[in-house]
Amino acid sequence: MTAAPASPAKAPPSLYDRIGGADGVRLVVDRFYDLMEHAPEYAELRAMHDADLLPVRVSLTQFLAAWLGGPRDWFVARPGACIMSLHREMPITRETARQWVHAMSRALAENRVEPALGAQMQQSFLRMAHAMMLRGE
Repeated sequence: MTAAPASPAKAPPSLYDRIGGADGVRLVVDRFYDLMEHAPEYAELRAMHDADLLPVRVSLTQFLAAWLGGPRDWFVARPGACIMSLHREMPITRETARQWVHAMSRALAENRVEPALGAQMQQSFLRMAHAMMLRGE
């Protein structure tokens, strides 16, 4: 008697799938920018951005989708640019970094991103924000 062939192990869902795919990423990004635009506690962060937030909404949605393992269609107008180099000229302070992480954490929680995934993303965002802060602060 021969044993039945083992079925291949199913790969765990990607972070992109766990957040809800394109719709899940878009909801988080839209909530993040809505908070930044309308909540007074993010006024300093909002002041760093252009009046029209649509281009950065699209860009962050594409960036996060790719970062989470989804489609890699994030487009940057400057070839070879990365997320860090795009923020190099921005005066990111400890306070604006804190506002960014706080607003993004709220967006994750308010969209009911699973707690383990939200915590994992928040830790990454904290590291990114810290790396983007102005030197010497």
